[in-house]
Amino acid sequence: MNWSETVSTAWHAIRTHTLRSLLTILGILIGISAVIVTVGLGLGTQKDVSEQINALGSDLLIVSPGSSTDSSGFRGGFGTSNTLTLADAEALGSDVSAPDVRAVAPEKTSSLALEANATNWTTSVTATTVSWQEVRSRELTSGEFFTQDDDDANRRVVVLGSQTAQELFGRTGVVGQSVTIDGTAFQIIGVLAEAGSSSESSLDDVAVIPISTAANTVMGGTNSRSVSTIYVKAASDAVLAGAYQEVQSVLLNLHAITDADNADFTVESQTALVSTATAVYQTLTVLLTGVAALSLLVGGIGVMNIMLVSVAERTREIGLRKALGAPPVAIRRQFLSEAAILGLAGGLLGVVFGLVATWILPGLIGSSLVVSVPIVFLALGIAVAIGLVFGVYPATRAARLAPIDALRSE
Repeated sequence: MNWSETVSTAWHAIRTHTLRSLLTILGILIGISAVIVTVGLGLGTQKDVSEQINALGSDLLIVSPGSSTDSSGFRGGFGTSNTLTLADAEALGSDVSAPDVRAVAPEKTSSLALEANATNWTTSVTATTVSWQEVRSRELTSGEFFTQDDDDANRRVVVLGSQTAQELFGRTGVVGQSVTIDGTAFQIIGVLAEAGSSSESSLDDVAVIPISTAANTVMGGTNSRSVSTIYVKAASDAVLAGAYQEVQSVLLNLHAITDADNADFTVESQTALVSTATAVYQTLTVLLTGVAALSLLVGGIGVMNIMLVSVAERTREIGLRKALGAPPVAIRRQFLSEAAILGLAGGLLGVVFGLVATWILPGLIGSSLVVSVPIVFLALGIAVAIGLVFGVYPATRAARLAPIDALRSE
């Protein structure tokens, strides 16, 4: 019996028990689909996180203040102290001290209430300098960003995020309107373009005002010169490491700190954030893929079970073929062919269902799914391998049946 006849006979045997074969295929189908969707979800999440972080700029450094200690001796986490000031930001902007730094934007943020036309909304108010737009890579949909003259003259002007404008006015075309921030009236001079969300908050729900104006109005007090974050933009991606060293060196000197391990600030790069996020989601993807692979194991056990049942049902057929001269290898090849066909059918259907799921799910869960072509082909190979591996024992058992025992089995 040649290969063509073997495959034809195997296909006929599978069609004879259609329902049983479909149930066997279903186990492999679910496993293959789960693997494709799981890997696609992991890769899609990595892609989304990387895009969100890179949207801030791959050449960006983020300087955060150190931890604070209250009167009871309890220490807060990093970012709770007032160790960064406007003087630090001005020093980092020096071409002499930090030649690899292109621009610096200090930020002081506070959650404040905004009011407009009897509508109120609490948002993150960011006090900063004119370089903020360049450093944070933000575009405007209307109006303009405030100027150095606005900052020097303490003008009460504000640039709103698109979500903030929508919440207060029901539209984004609000340039020229007035809004009250914590009881102080400001004129809206621009609206930022949509930027999505960061790991902490929505980048579109923000109100940006000049830092000098904030110090004299809504964010004054004893710490009016302190800032919550300093964003540093390197001259290029190639000199990011150099800019990192310069920023750390300048701040250590300003804060009179000799040991970097005792620094009252932290410097992070976007590259580090991307690497950390990618490592986390890669680990998660591996774990989820392992769980999905268990369903493939269950599918393989189903194949073995069905093949053992098939051998038991066709004992007389096997005995007759052996009595007519069929060698054990031909018997083994036939049953392995049946197992391989079941595995291949389950794999192909699993790939189809998996691809359909990666097309439908993003709109339902709000996350990207990336189809990995190597994973698709690997899944097909695994499906066929499962059929063969779990079909070996039933095929071997069939091949070892003695003709006389098989013929008198009934």
